[in-house]
Amino acid sequence: MKRFSQLAIPYIVWAALMLVLPMALIALYSFTNQGNSIIAFSFTLEHYAKFFTDPDFLLILWRSILIAVKTTIICLLLGYPAAYFISKSSEKVQNLLVLGITIPMWINMLVRTYAWIGLLSEDGLIQRILSIFGLGNTELLYTEGAVLLGMVYNFLPFMILQIQTSLSKMDNSLLEASADLGASPVQTFRRVTLPLSLPGVINGITLVFLPAVSSFFIPKLLGGGQYFLIGNMIENQFITVGEWNFGSAISMIMAVIMMLLMMAVRKIEIRNQGGKEA
Repeated sequence: MKRFSQLAIPYIVWAALMLVLPMALIALYSFTNQGNSIIAFSFTLEHYAKFFTDPDFLLILWRSILIAVKTTIICLLLGYPAAYFISKSSEKVQNLLVLGITIPMWINMLVRTYAWIGLLSEDGLIQRILSIFGLGNTELLYTEGAVLLGMVYNFLPFMILQIQTSLSKMDNSLLEASADLGASPVQTFRRVTLPLSLPGVINGITLVFLPAVSSFFIPKLLGGGQYFLIGNMIENQFITVGEWNFGSAISMIMAVIMMLLMMAVRKIEIRNQGGKEA
């Protein structure tokens, strides 16, 4: 046991330097007003007050949460049927389908998002296809729809894989028992399959919502700077404006929102497990 404890020391040091220390610095910056220096500082809450008293900042936060919710709902509506189909396929077909889903994820997300700029541009492939049906003048790039499309495309695999894993672990004897008791396929899905797949659904929602609400390069590339989200705001404060303290305060606000969401998701998961055990 002592040997295993010693082996964990490098990881503890790495976690302290790469995770705990940066978060501590961000928290410190968010409560100070000394620019980029922490040698001489005084504690203040003005950065948090600035954020919550400015309607423009609150509008950006609301817009970020709203598009993250839209992304999560679309990913769930598209991901659940896809995951269900994969889980009902043979093992060989499952492996091929999962591979097909994961292969695009091997490419850098930034590169995949850049590809959509070419597809959605005025002379892009999608515009040419729409022009065949007389819809060539439709503006696709630098819109909310383009941002939403980019987010769904990048985060959909996380939803599918989580739900597919949950469905694949399901005991098929439960489905057979439901059918033997006279339940229709719809009733079996509603009372057996769906409840047992909820852990995968909850994990998928978490893995989609959290990166979607804080994404900054997808709105920047596909929104063309016209669709400003909270992630872009944080990036702007750190890189362009140089307001590290205010940017740190926004980062801490987002961190608290994400922690509360994870706690709520965990509570729902525990309640669901308790219901199944009962």
